[in-house]
Parts: sequence; C-alpha cells; structure tokens
Amino acid sequence: MSALPHCPKCNSEYTYEDGTQYVCPECAHEWAMDGSDEESDEKVIRDSNGNILQNGDTVTVIKDLKVKGSSLVVKVGTRVKGIRLVDGDHDIDCKIPGVGAMKLKSQFVKK
Repeated sequence: MSALPHCPKCNSEYTYEDGTQYVCPECAHEWAMDGSDEESDEKVIRDSNGNILQNGDTVTVIKDLKVKGSSLVVKVGTRVKGIRLVDGDHDIDCKIPGVGAMKLKSQFVKK
C-alpha cells in the first residue's frame, strides 16, 4: 500500500485520492497531487456571471434589493462604483448613490 500524505489542514492520516487530487474526509480539504497549487489565504469572490471581482471595480445590481430597516429599494441596473471586498456573508462594501453605505452579496451584482 502506498503512503499518502497527511492532510495539510488538520494533519489527518485518512486522506484518499480522487482523480488528480487528494481529499481529507475529516475536514473536507482538497489539494492537488503535484502540490503545484498550494492553497493561498486569498478568497476569490465572483459575481453572478462568474467573473472575478476586485477592489475598486464598478458593478451593476441585477435584482431589486430592499434595504433592511428602511422603505428604500436599490433598483435593478443601479451602478455601484469603487467596491471594496470584505469577508463575511455580505462580501461587498460600497456606497450607493441615494442610499448610502451598504453591504451587498456578490450573487446580486454583475461586473
């Protein structure tokens, strides 16, 4: 039996091969067999179409969004300039004209 590497996240010895990568059943971490794409700490945030978002991008809202605790609505087609990416459930921090500072989910915008 060949010796498989231990999981780099949790050091589990129960890793297994799945196609071209190793998988840890304990923490669900996956990594390439050749080790070429070691996981980086950088999280990739994508819009509704799958485009990668970056700080400073301009995005367009694709759905009417009600502002919680207010009667305001962010309408479809509203352009938001100079977004900032943050960690959390709502991963875009921005200022929307006529509404103010808000947090948006990336699934409701397109680049």
